[in-house]
Amino acid sequence: MKNKIIRYLLSAVLTLSGIFQFHAQENDLPLDIPGEIIKLKDLCDETLRVALTKEINKNKRWKSLIAKKKMAVGIVDLSDPEAIQYAGINDNVMMYAASLPKIAILLAVMDAVEDGTLEYTAELKRDLRLMISKSNNQASTRNIDRVGYEKIEEVLRAPRHELYDEETGGGLWVGKRYAAGGRRYPDPLKGLSHAATVRQVCSFYYQLAVGNLISTERSEQMLDIMKDPALHHKFVNTLDKVAPKATFYRKSGSWKNYHADSVLVWGPERKYIIVALVDNDFGEQIIRNLVKPLEKVLKDSRSLTKI
Repeated sequence: MKNKIIRYLLSAVLTLSGIFQFHAQENDLPLDIPGEIIKLKDLCDETLRVALTKEINKNKRWKSLIAKKKMAVGIVDLSDPEAIQYAGINDNVMMYAASLPKIAILLAVMDAVEDGTLEYTAELKRDLRLMISKSNNQASTRNIDRVGYEKIEEVLRAPRHELYDEETGGGLWVGKRYAAGGRRYPDPLKGLSHAATVRQVCSFYYQLAVGNLISTERSEQMLDIMKDPALHHKFVNTLDKVAPKATFYRKSGSWKNYHADSVLVWGPERKYIIVALVDNDFGEQIIRNLVKPLEKVLKDSRSLTKI
């Protein structure tokens, strides 16, 4: 009887340990990075870039789109917080990105909350969640109207974030309400209303993951808003199958032949960011099919690092 009780207690302890480990896994973002946070552009890894290029070029359609600058891809390996690596292809090519740049609206609104211009009410949080999780255009337009285009640009250009810069191909930009009416505020380089480059989207997620977007507290709030997307297409369609235990922080976008997706994947065996912009009628399917090759590049890279 005594042995049975001991076995039961040990089983209970192991079960609770597993639960606590799971929740620790869920809640260890933002990462605690000691010292000064390195900018993403300084984390570029040439070996990873070569491996990424080689893997993408195995697909003739992808290789052709890359050559025509109609496809851009970026990856960030977060598996080792002390050795984060980044690689991209056409990563400074700015493209129309439909709803993906709504992450820039999220950032600007949270910056306004930080400086006291806006109050972080339940209504505001609900609109932010609708904008990100369901890509609701009405909520997005309300959020744009709360801060204005100039505020969005100011936050994107801020030296702390550097998410838009003409000298590096542009970046994230929001210059039109997600509605029929209203003035346009096009980006200075290409005159786009809703734009992105892969590198700057990767930088947004990277800074979010290390708590560098505005502050650690605001980064945590944005992570909460971006967690568990309601839409399950593109990257998430595949990730649901290959990484069912992982948590996804995500924003995508599509309009006509322009397709974009971005996701921070955080799980027991996966800690990475992937971003893709595609100008092609089959872009949605292309992005779905990118997940496994990108995971292969990341896995092979980590294996080489350990040798």
